[in-house]
Amino acid sequence: MTQELFSPETGAFPLTDPTHRDWLRQDSLRQLAFFNAAKRDAGGFHQLDLTGAPLPGSLQELHSTTRLIHSYALAHLAGLPGAEAMIAQGIEGLARYHHDPDHGGYLWAADDTGPRDTRKLAYGHVFVLLAGSSAHMAGHPDAPALIDDATDLLDRHYWEEAPGLLADEWNRDWTPFSTYRGMNANMHGVEALLAAYEATGREVYLTRSGRILDFFLRRTAPVEGWRVPEHYDQNWQIDRAYDGNPMFRPAGTTPGHSFELGRLMLQHWDLDGRRAADAPGIARALIYQALRDGWDTEAGGGIVYTLGFDGKPAIRDRYWWPVTEAIGALAALLKHAPEAEDAVWYRRLWDFADRHFVDHRHGGWFHEIDAKGAPTATQFHGKPDLYHSLQATLFPLCPGLSGFGPALKGALD
Repeated sequence: MTQELFSPETGAFPLTDPTHRDWLRQDSLRQLAFFNAAKRDAGGFHQLDLTGAPLPGSLQELHSTTRLIHSYALAHLAGLPGAEAMIAQGIEGLARYHHDPDHGGYLWAADDTGPRDTRKLAYGHVFVLLAGSSAHMAGHPDAPALIDDATDLLDRHYWEEAPGLLADEWNRDWTPFSTYRGMNANMHGVEALLAAYEATGREVYLTRSGRILDFFLRRTAPVEGWRVPEHYDQNWQIDRAYDGNPMFRPAGTTPGHSFELGRLMLQHWDLDGRRAADAPGIARALIYQALRDGWDTEAGGGIVYTLGFDGKPAIRDRYWWPVTEAIGALAALLKHAPEAEDAVWYRRLWDFADRHFVDHRHGGWFHEIDAKGAPTATQFHGKPDLYHSLQATLFPLCPGLSGFGPALKGALD
Protein backbone atom coordinates (compact mmCIF):
# COMPACT_ATOMS: atom_id res chain seq x y z
CA MET A 1 0.00 0.00 0.00
CA THR A 2 1.64 3.24 -1.10
CA GLN A 3 -0.53 5.61 0.90
CA GLU A 4 -3.37 5.55 3.37
CA LEU A 5 -6.76 4.73 1.91
CA PHE A 6 -8.67 6.42 4.72
CA SER A 7 -7.97 9.02 7.35
CA PRO A 8 -6.57 7.75 10.64
CA GLU A 9 -9.90 8.66 12.29
CA THR A 10 -11.58 5.30 11.70
CA GLY A 11 -15.00 6.68 12.54
CA ALA A 12 -15.04 9.02 9.55
CA PHE A 13 -17.83 8.33 7.06
CA PRO A 14 -15.93 6.70 4.19
CA LEU A 15 -17.52 8.49 1.24
CA THR A 16 -16.80 11.92 2.68
CA ASP A 17 -13.39 11.07 4.14
CA PRO A 18 -11.02 13.56 2.43
CA THR A 19 -8.09 11.15 2.47
CA HIS A 20 -10.17 8.47 0.77
CA ARG A 21 -11.63 10.84 -1.80
CA ASP A 22 -8.14 12.04 -2.71
CA TRP A 23 -7.01 8.40 -3.03
CA LEU A 24 -9.92 7.70 -5.38
CA ARG A 25 -9.04 10.68 -7.58
CA GLN A 26 -5.39 9.72 -7.76
CA ASP A 27 -6.07 6.10 -8.67
CA SER A 28 -8.61 7.19 -11.32
CA LEU A 29 -5.93 9.38 -12.91
CA ARG A 30 -3.32 6.60 -12.74
CA GLN A 31 -5.69 4.17 -14.43
CA LEU A 32 -6.52 6.61 -17.21
CA ALA A 33 -2.87 7.49 -17.75
CA PHE A 34 -2.07 3.78 -18.06
CA PHE A 35 -4.75 3.20 -20.70
CA ASN A 36 -3.75 6.20 -22.81
CA ALA A 37 -1.24 3.82 -24.38
CA ALA A 38 -4.13 1.79 -25.84
CA LYS A 39 -4.65 4.30 -28.67
CA ARG A 40 -3.76 2.80 -32.07
CA ASP A 41 -2.55 4.82 -35.06
CA ALA A 42 -4.77 2.65 -37.28
CA GLY A 43 -7.89 3.31 -35.20
CA GLY A 44 -9.36 1.43 -32.31
CA PHE A 45 -7.38 0.27 -29.32
CA HIS A 46 -4.41 -1.92 -28.43
CA GLN A 47 -4.59 -4.59 -25.78
CA LEU A 48 -2.01 -3.76 -23.09
CA ASP A 49 0.37 -5.94 -21.12
CA LEU A 50 0.95 -5.60 -17.39
CA THR A 51 3.36 -2.71 -17.86
CA GLY A 52 1.16 -0.78 -20.30
CA ALA A 53 2.97 -1.81 -23.49
CA PRO A 54 0.79 -2.81 -26.48
CA LEU A 55 0.42 -6.54 -27.02
CA PRO A 56 1.01 -7.92 -30.54
CA GLY A 57 -1.99 -8.14 -32.84
CA SER A 58 -4.81 -5.86 -33.91
CA LEU A 59 -7.86 -7.78 -32.64
CA GLN A 60 -10.71 -5.45 -31.64
CA GLU A 61 -13.45 -6.92 -29.44
CA LEU A 62 -16.73 -5.06 -29.22
CA HIS A 63 -17.02 -4.96 -25.45
CA SER A 64 -13.45 -3.66 -25.10
CA THR A 65 -13.95 -0.90 -27.67
CA THR A 66 -17.25 0.28 -26.21
CA ARG A 67 -16.12 0.10 -22.59
CA LEU A 68 -13.13 2.31 -23.34
CA ILE A 69 -15.41 4.85 -25.04
CA HIS A 70 -17.64 4.82 -21.97
CA SER A 71 -14.68 5.08 -19.58
CA TYR A 72 -13.12 8.07 -21.31
CA ALA A 73 -16.53 9.73 -21.60
CA LEU A 74 -16.79 9.49 -17.81
CA ALA A 75 -13.25 10.87 -17.56
CA HIS A 76 -14.16 13.79 -19.84
CA LEU A 77 -17.21 14.55 -17.72
CA ALA A 78 -14.97 14.45 -14.65
CA GLY A 79 -12.66 17.04 -16.19
CA LEU A 80 -9.74 15.02 -17.59
CA PRO A 81 -7.94 16.99 -20.36
CA GLY A 82 -7.56 15.07 -23.60
CA ALA A 83 -10.19 12.42 -22.86
CA GLU A 84 -12.24 13.50 -25.88
CA ALA A 85 -9.50 12.17 -28.20
CA MET A 86 -9.93 8.67 -26.78
CA ILE A 87 -13.73 8.90 -27.19
CA ALA A 88 -13.24 9.80 -30.85
CA GLN A 89 -10.70 6.99 -31.23
CA GLY A 90 -13.21 4.47 -29.96
CA ILE A 91 -16.08 5.70 -32.12
CA GLU A 92 -13.78 5.54 -35.15
CA GLY A 93 -12.87 1.98 -34.16
CA LEU A 94 -16.54 1.03 -33.91
CA ALA A 95 -17.13 2.21 -37.46
CA ARG A 96 -13.98 0.63 -38.89
CA TYR A 97 -13.89 -2.75 -37.18
CA HIS A 98 -17.31 -3.56 -35.77
CA HIS A 99 -20.08 -1.99 -37.82
CA ASP A 100 -21.45 -4.41 -40.44
CA PRO A 101 -22.11 -2.46 -43.68
CA ASP A 102 -23.88 -5.44 -45.25
CA HIS A 103 -26.42 -6.43 -42.62
CA GLY A 104 -26.27 -3.68 -40.03
CA GLY A 105 -25.38 -4.21 -36.41
CA TYR A 106 -21.99 -4.72 -34.81
CA LEU A 107 -19.62 -7.67 -35.14
CA TRP A 108 -18.11 -9.13 -31.99
CA ALA A 109 -14.48 -9.12 -33.14
CA ALA A 110 -12.35 -8.00 -36.10
CA ASP A 111 -8.74 -7.14 -36.86
CA ASP A 112 -6.84 -5.39 -39.63
CA THR A 113 -7.51 -8.33 -41.96
CA GLY A 114 -11.29 -8.27 -41.46
CA PRO A 115 -13.97 -9.94 -39.30
CA ARG A 116 -12.83 -12.61 -36.83
CA ASP A 117 -16.08 -13.33 -34.99
CA THR A 118 -19.26 -12.29 -36.79
CA ARG A 119 -21.81 -13.08 -34.09
CA LYS A 120 -24.31 -10.35 -33.24
CA LEU A 121 -24.62 -10.48 -29.46
CA ALA A 122 -27.05 -8.55 -27.26
CA TYR A 123 -24.18 -8.20 -24.79
CA GLY A 124 -22.17 -6.28 -27.36
CA HIS A 125 -25.04 -4.18 -28.65
CA VAL A 126 -26.09 -2.93 -25.22
CA PHE A 127 -22.50 -1.76 -24.74
CA VAL A 128 -22.81 0.17 -28.00
CA LEU A 129 -25.82 1.91 -26.45
CA LEU A 130 -23.87 2.55 -23.25
CA ALA A 131 -20.93 3.99 -25.19
CA GLY A 132 -23.19 6.21 -27.27
CA SER A 133 -25.08 7.45 -24.22
CA SER A 134 -21.96 8.32 -22.25
CA ALA A 135 -20.35 9.92 -25.30
CA HIS A 136 -23.50 12.00 -25.80
CA MET A 137 -23.31 13.29 -22.23
CA ALA A 138 -19.65 14.10 -22.95
CA GLY A 139 -20.68 16.10 -26.03
CA HIS A 140 -19.37 13.97 -28.91
CA PRO A 141 -21.22 14.99 -32.11
CA ASP A 142 -21.61 11.42 -33.45
CA ALA A 143 -23.11 10.05 -30.25
CA PRO A 144 -26.82 10.78 -30.92
CA ALA A 145 -26.69 8.77 -34.16
CA LEU A 146 -24.98 5.93 -32.31
CA ILE A 147 -27.72 5.93 -29.67
CA ASP A 148 -30.43 5.83 -32.35
CA ASP A 149 -28.73 3.03 -34.27
CA ALA A 150 -28.22 0.88 -31.18
CA THR A 151 -31.78 1.52 -30.04
CA ASP A 152 -33.20 0.52 -33.42
CA LEU A 153 -31.14 -2.69 -33.45
CA LEU A 154 -32.22 -3.63 -29.94
CA ASP A 155 -35.85 -2.94 -30.87
CA ARG A 156 -35.80 -5.02 -34.04
CA HIS A 157 -33.63 -7.96 -33.07
CA TYR A 158 -33.36 -8.38 -29.32
CA TRP A 159 -36.24 -6.90 -27.33
CA GLU A 160 -38.97 -9.47 -26.57
CA GLU A 161 -42.04 -7.53 -25.58
CA ALA A 162 -44.02 -10.34 -23.93
CA PRO A 163 -41.48 -11.17 -21.21
CA GLY A 164 -39.93 -7.69 -21.25
CA LEU A 165 -36.41 -9.03 -21.74
CA LEU A 166 -33.59 -9.15 -24.30
CA ALA A 167 -32.86 -12.19 -26.45
CA ASP A 168 -29.20 -13.01 -26.75
CA GLU A 169 -27.56 -13.85 -30.08
CA TRP A 170 -27.82 -13.97 -33.87
CA ASN A 171 -25.67 -14.87 -36.83
CA ARG A 172 -24.18 -12.09 -38.93
CA ASP A 173 -27.17 -12.05 -41.31
CA TRP A 174 -29.64 -12.04 -38.38
CA THR A 175 -30.60 -15.67 -38.81
CA PRO A 176 -30.98 -17.57 -35.52
CA PHE A 177 -27.77 -18.59 -33.78
CA SER A 178 -29.30 -20.33 -30.75
CA THR A 179 -32.30 -20.25 -28.43
CA TYR A 180 -30.13 -19.31 -25.45
CA ARG A 181 -31.30 -16.54 -23.13
CA GLY A 182 -29.02 -15.00 -20.53
CA MET A 183 -29.11 -12.75 -17.50
CA ASN A 184 -25.75 -11.08 -18.21
CA ALA A 185 -26.79 -9.32 -21.41
CA ASN A 186 -29.98 -8.17 -19.72
CA MET A 187 -28.12 -6.85 -16.68
CA HIS A 188 -25.82 -4.78 -18.87
CA GLY A 189 -28.92 -3.88 -20.85
CA VAL A 190 -30.30 -2.25 -17.71
CA GLU A 191 -27.03 -0.35 -17.31
CA ALA A 192 -27.17 0.88 -20.91
CA LEU A 193 -30.86 1.72 -20.83
CA LEU A 194 -30.44 3.80 -17.67
CA ALA A 195 -27.51 5.64 -19.23
CA ALA A 196 -29.60 6.26 -22.36
CA TYR A 197 -32.42 7.61 -20.22
CA GLU A 198 -30.02 9.94 -18.43
CA ALA A 199 -28.58 11.08 -21.77
CA THR A 200 -31.86 11.58 -23.66
CA GLY A 201 -34.78 11.64 -21.21
CA ARG A 202 -36.71 9.11 -23.35
CA GLU A 203 -39.13 7.27 -21.10
CA VAL A 204 -38.91 3.98 -23.02
CA TYR A 205 -35.42 3.37 -21.68
CA LEU A 206 -36.54 3.72 -18.06
CA THR A 207 -39.60 1.54 -18.62
CA ARG A 208 -37.69 -1.29 -20.26
CA SER A 209 -34.91 -1.29 -17.68
CA GLY A 210 -37.57 -1.55 -15.00
CA ARG A 211 -39.18 -4.56 -16.66
CA ILE A 212 -35.85 -6.38 -16.81
CA LEU A 213 -35.20 -5.66 -13.13
CA ASP A 214 -38.70 -6.86 -12.22
CA PHE A 215 -38.09 -10.25 -13.81
CA PHE A 216 -34.71 -10.93 -12.24
CA LEU A 217 -35.02 -9.19 -8.89
CA ARG A 218 -38.72 -9.28 -7.99
CA ARG A 219 -39.78 -12.56 -9.61
CA THR A 220 -36.64 -14.69 -9.71
CA ALA A 221 -34.18 -13.73 -6.96
CA PRO A 222 -36.58 -14.05 -3.97
CA VAL A 223 -37.39 -17.68 -4.79
CA GLU A 224 -33.73 -18.50 -5.51
CA GLY A 225 -32.37 -17.50 -2.10
CA TRP A 226 -31.57 -13.96 -3.28
CA ARG A 227 -29.26 -15.29 -5.98
CA VAL A 228 -29.81 -14.73 -9.71
CA PRO A 229 -29.35 -17.69 -12.08
CA GLU A 230 -27.34 -16.87 -15.18
CA HIS A 231 -28.89 -19.08 -17.90
CA TYR A 232 -32.38 -19.60 -19.36
CA ASP A 233 -34.12 -21.32 -22.25
CA GLN A 234 -36.12 -19.55 -24.95
CA ASN A 235 -39.21 -19.55 -22.69
CA TRP A 236 -37.26 -17.85 -19.91
CA GLN A 237 -37.20 -20.91 -17.70
CA ILE A 238 -34.01 -21.38 -15.66
CA ASP A 239 -31.64 -23.80 -17.38
CA ARG A 240 -29.96 -25.42 -14.39
CA ALA A 241 -27.94 -27.83 -16.54
CA TYR A 242 -26.38 -25.14 -18.74
CA ASP A 243 -22.58 -24.94 -18.61
CA GLY A 244 -21.57 -23.24 -21.82
CA ASN A 245 -18.17 -21.77 -21.02
CA PRO A 246 -16.28 -21.73 -17.69
CA MET A 247 -15.15 -18.13 -18.22
CA PHE A 248 -17.88 -16.31 -20.12
CA ARG A 249 -20.96 -18.48 -19.46
CA PRO A 250 -20.26 -20.48 -16.32
CA ALA A 251 -22.93 -22.59 -14.69
CA GLY A 252 -24.90 -21.50 -11.66
CA THR A 253 -24.90 -17.97 -10.26
CA THR A 254 -22.31 -15.21 -10.07
CA PRO A 255 -22.08 -13.02 -6.94
CA GLY A 256 -20.35 -10.23 -8.87
CA HIS A 257 -23.47 -9.81 -10.99
CA SER A 258 -25.64 -9.53 -7.88
CA PHE A 259 -23.58 -6.53 -6.81
CA GLU A 260 -24.13 -4.90 -10.20
CA LEU A 261 -27.85 -5.63 -10.18
CA GLY A 262 -28.26 -4.26 -6.67
CA ARG A 263 -26.59 -0.98 -7.60
CA LEU A 264 -28.63 -0.74 -10.82
CA MET A 265 -31.85 -1.35 -8.88
CA LEU A 266 -31.07 1.68 -6.72
CA GLN A 267 -30.16 3.79 -9.75
CA HIS A 268 -33.45 2.89 -11.47
CA TRP A 269 -35.41 3.57 -8.27
CA ASP A 270 -33.82 6.99 -7.96
CA LEU A 271 -34.49 7.91 -11.60
CA ASP A 272 -38.08 6.66 -11.33
CA GLY A 273 -38.87 9.10 -8.55
CA ARG A 274 -38.30 6.60 -5.73
CA ARG A 275 -41.82 5.29 -6.20
CA ALA A 276 -41.26 1.57 -5.54
CA ALA A 277 -40.97 1.20 -1.77
CA ASP A 278 -39.49 -2.30 -2.01
CA ALA A 279 -36.47 -1.39 -4.18
CA PRO A 280 -33.96 -0.48 -1.45
CA GLY A 281 -34.75 -3.64 0.50
CA ILE A 282 -34.37 -5.81 -2.58
CA ALA A 283 -31.02 -4.21 -3.41
CA ARG A 284 -29.73 -4.69 0.13
CA ALA A 285 -30.88 -8.33 0.29
CA LEU A 286 -29.21 -9.12 -3.02
CA ILE A 287 -25.93 -7.38 -2.17
CA TYR A 288 -25.57 -8.90 1.28
CA GLN A 289 -26.42 -12.41 0.10
CA ALA A 290 -23.63 -12.07 -2.48
CA LEU A 291 -21.22 -10.90 0.23
CA ARG A 292 -22.11 -13.81 2.49
CA ASP A 293 -21.84 -16.32 -0.34
CA GLY A 294 -18.94 -14.86 -2.25
CA TRP A 295 -16.40 -13.50 0.24
CA ASP A 296 -13.63 -16.11 0.32
CA THR A 297 -12.79 -16.46 4.00
CA GLU A 298 -10.67 -19.54 3.32
CA ALA A 299 -8.32 -17.58 1.05
CA GLY A 300 -8.24 -14.41 3.11
CA GLY A 301 -10.75 -12.42 1.11
CA GLY A 302 -11.81 -11.58 -2.41
CA ILE A 303 -14.98 -12.72 -4.16
CA VAL A 304 -15.23 -16.21 -5.66
CA TYR A 305 -16.25 -16.24 -9.30
CA THR A 306 -19.29 -18.54 -9.27
CA LEU A 307 -21.65 -20.39 -6.97
CA GLY A 308 -23.85 -23.42 -7.29
CA PHE A 309 -27.58 -22.94 -6.91
CA ASP A 310 -27.14 -23.79 -3.22
CA GLY A 311 -24.80 -20.82 -2.73
CA LYS A 312 -21.65 -22.89 -2.27
CA PRO A 313 -18.54 -21.83 -4.21
CA ALA A 314 -18.15 -23.53 -7.58
CA ILE A 315 -15.34 -21.69 -9.38
CA ARG A 316 -13.13 -20.23 -6.67
CA ASP A 317 -10.98 -18.08 -8.99
CA ARG A 318 -10.72 -14.50 -7.77
CA TYR A 319 -10.93 -11.70 -10.33
CA TRP A 320 -10.79 -7.95 -9.93
CA TRP A 321 -14.21 -7.13 -11.29
CA PRO A 322 -16.45 -8.69 -8.58
CA VAL A 323 -14.54 -6.68 -5.97
CA THR A 324 -14.99 -3.47 -7.97
CA GLU A 325 -18.70 -4.14 -8.35
CA ALA A 326 -19.06 -4.88 -4.64
CA ILE A 327 -17.39 -1.52 -3.95
CA GLY A 328 -19.92 0.23 -6.21
CA ALA A 329 -22.82 -1.58 -4.57
CA LEU A 330 -21.68 -0.72 -1.04
CA ALA A 331 -21.12 2.88 -2.10
CA ALA A 332 -24.74 3.00 -3.29
CA LEU A 333 -26.01 1.63 0.04
CA LEU A 334 -23.89 4.16 1.92
CA LYS A 335 -25.34 6.99 -0.15
CA HIS A 336 -28.96 6.01 0.47
CA ALA A 337 -29.51 4.72 4.01
CA PRO A 338 -26.17 3.68 5.49
CA GLU A 339 -25.88 1.05 8.17
CA ALA A 340 -22.75 0.45 10.22
CA GLU A 341 -22.04 -2.83 8.43
CA ASP A 342 -21.96 -1.03 5.06
CA ALA A 343 -18.96 1.07 6.07
CA VAL A 344 -17.17 -2.00 7.45
CA TRP A 345 -17.61 -3.86 4.17
CA TYR A 346 -16.73 -0.85 2.06
CA ARG A 347 -13.42 -0.41 3.88
CA ARG A 348 -12.73 -4.16 3.82
CA LEU A 349 -13.25 -4.34 0.06
CA TRP A 350 -11.04 -1.34 -0.62
CA ASP A 351 -8.31 -2.65 1.66
CA PHE A 352 -8.34 -5.97 -0.19
CA ALA A 353 -8.36 -4.31 -3.62
CA ASP A 354 -5.51 -1.99 -2.67
CA ARG A 355 -3.35 -4.87 -1.40
CA HIS A 356 -4.04 -7.36 -4.20
CA PHE A 357 -5.42 -5.76 -7.36
CA VAL A 358 -4.20 -2.16 -7.63
CA ASP A 359 -0.87 -2.01 -9.46
CA HIS A 360 0.92 0.77 -7.61
CA ARG A 361 3.99 0.51 -9.83
CA HIS A 362 2.59 0.67 -13.37
CA GLY A 363 -1.01 1.81 -12.94
CA GLY A 364 -4.19 -0.04 -13.72
CA TRP A 365 -5.42 -3.10 -11.83
CA PHE A 366 -4.29 -6.71 -11.99
CA HIS A 367 -7.15 -8.82 -13.28
CA GLU A 368 -6.73 -12.02 -11.26
CA ILE A 369 -4.87 -13.38 -8.27
CA ASP A 370 -3.73 -16.86 -7.32
CA ALA A 371 -4.47 -18.84 -4.16
CA LYS A 372 -1.81 -16.86 -2.26
CA GLY A 373 -3.20 -13.51 -3.39
CA ALA A 374 -0.45 -12.73 -5.90
CA PRO A 375 -1.16 -11.53 -9.47
CA THR A 376 -1.50 -14.34 -12.00
CA ALA A 377 -2.59 -14.71 -15.64
CA THR A 378 -4.62 -17.83 -16.36
CA GLN A 379 -7.69 -16.25 -17.96
CA PHE A 380 -6.60 -12.71 -18.80
CA HIS A 381 -3.50 -11.58 -20.65
CA GLY A 382 -2.21 -8.21 -19.51
CA LYS A 383 -4.75 -5.60 -18.45
CA PRO A 384 -7.49 -5.55 -21.10
CA ASP A 385 -10.16 -3.65 -19.14
CA LEU A 386 -10.50 -0.20 -17.58
CA TYR A 387 -14.27 -0.07 -17.15
CA HIS A 388 -14.83 -1.96 -13.88
CA SER A 389 -11.98 -0.48 -11.87
CA LEU A 390 -12.49 3.08 -13.10
CA GLN A 391 -16.15 3.00 -12.10
CA ALA A 392 -15.11 1.72 -8.67
CA THR A 393 -13.04 4.86 -8.15
CA LEU A 394 -15.45 7.33 -9.79
CA PHE A 395 -18.88 6.22 -8.50
CA PRO A 396 -18.05 6.84 -4.81
CA LEU A 397 -17.04 10.40 -5.74
CA CYS A 398 -20.58 11.12 -7.03
CA PRO A 399 -23.04 12.29 -4.39
CA GLY A 400 -26.17 10.48 -5.60
CA LEU A 401 -27.50 7.17 -6.87
CA SER A 402 -28.00 8.43 -10.42
CA GLY A 403 -27.16 11.38 -12.63
CA PHE A 404 -23.54 10.32 -12.97
CA GLY A 405 -22.89 12.63 -15.92
CA PRO A 406 -23.47 15.98 -14.24
CA ALA A 407 -22.42 14.58 -10.84
CA LEU A 408 -18.93 13.85 -12.14
CA LYS A 409 -18.24 17.47 -13.09
CA GLY A 410 -14.92 18.49 -11.60
CA ALA A 411 -14.31 15.15 -9.88
CA LEU A 412 -10.81 14.85 -11.36
CA ASP A 413 -9.88 18.53 -11.40
